[in-house]
Amino acid sequence: MARLLIVHHTPSPNVQAMFEAVVAGATTDEIEGVEVVRRPALAATVPDALDADGYILGTPANLGMMSGALKVFFDLAYYPCLDATRGRPFGLYVHGNNDTTGAIRGIESVTTGLGWAKATDTVTVTGEPRKDDLQRCWELGATVAATLMG
Repeated sequence: MARLLIVHHTPSPNVQAMFEAVVAGATTDEIEGVEVVRRPALAATVPDALDADGYILGTPANLGMMSGALKVFFDLAYYPCLDATRGRPFGLYVHGNNDTTGAIRGIESVTTGLGWAKATDTVTVTGEPRKDDLQRCWELGATVAATLMG
């Protein structure tokens, strides 16, 4: 069975709503043969990353950067995953109060270095997520999970 690892930092109700929509999409009944593993960024381990076949990353944009929690995950997992996870699909969602550009740029630099393959467009939301934002999060979860099906 394929494994999808969702590494997330959800410190606010807005990011929590996005996370829940992503999980709902990844675990919809249409997705078969994919185990969805959810880990807060500070609890995600190198074995979690190595055992996954694909990834979804979620973070707030803090002071123009990815959260420190997601950065810690990357700091720990980068070198152990560098060759072992090359080519694996990933998706990304980012919430910001006003700008998400720096956070996205930082994460894309890391995932490019890892050689991960972007499975779908990044979902970015500023302010409170609207219904269409949450639908895009659901679609992100479903799309990345579907890339791992049989």
